[in-house]
Amino acid sequence: MKKMLSKEEIKVVLEKLDERFPDAKAELNYTNPFELLIATILSAQCTDVQVNKTTSVLFQELKTPEDYIKLSEEEIGKRIKSCGFYKTKGKNILETCRLLIENHNSQVPDTMEELTKLPGVGRKTANVVLSNAFDIPGIAVDTHVFRVANRIGLADSKNVLDTEKDLMDNIDKQIWSKAHHLLIFHGRRICKARKPLCDICPVREYCFYYEREVQE
Repeated sequence: MKKMLSKEEIKVVLEKLDERFPDAKAELNYTNPFELLIATILSAQCTDVQVNKTTSVLFQELKTPEDYIKLSEEEIGKRIKSCGFYKTKGKNILETCRLLIENHNSQVPDTMEELTKLPGVGRKTANVVLSNAFDIPGIAVDTHVFRVANRIGLADSKNVLDTEKDLMDNIDKQIWSKAHHLLIFHGRRICKARKPLCDICPVREYCFYYEREVQE
């Protein structure tokens, strides 16, 4: 049974999503790579809206890795508590800041290899930083991208890493970052987790989920 669209069909799907979401872009607020790194670490299992509320205050006070490591885990925890999992995130942020100071002259590295050596930074976070802060093509697979890509048929994988590989294989490298944002916008606004709004979906005629679950 066919489970993945052809590259040509995927291209059309992305074009249609681009027409629906021409303003698709990163929704985390940041002014430099370091702020984006911190915001993305905080965004794990937390909404971008809540992260932006937290960082609007946090980034006024703390601007460099040196500023962060002056704080204890308890002190950083109080400042990021609203983002959830604040103990783990606080510990990761402080250790990441120490490593940035010790190994990278307080600068955020611009390679997948170096970024994923930092605590709390997996491929998703690294791809967000690389594509948005350094304009390096990447597809960050978060819960929205994973769900939407496999529902529609842009990927056919059971895990995040294989989904990323499918998308990299099926989408032109020059639009990886754009595709990432389009899939997130579509997942948040239309192809929702519990009740996708298939009646207003611009790509339902291509979607395996719609064909299998809705039309039958």
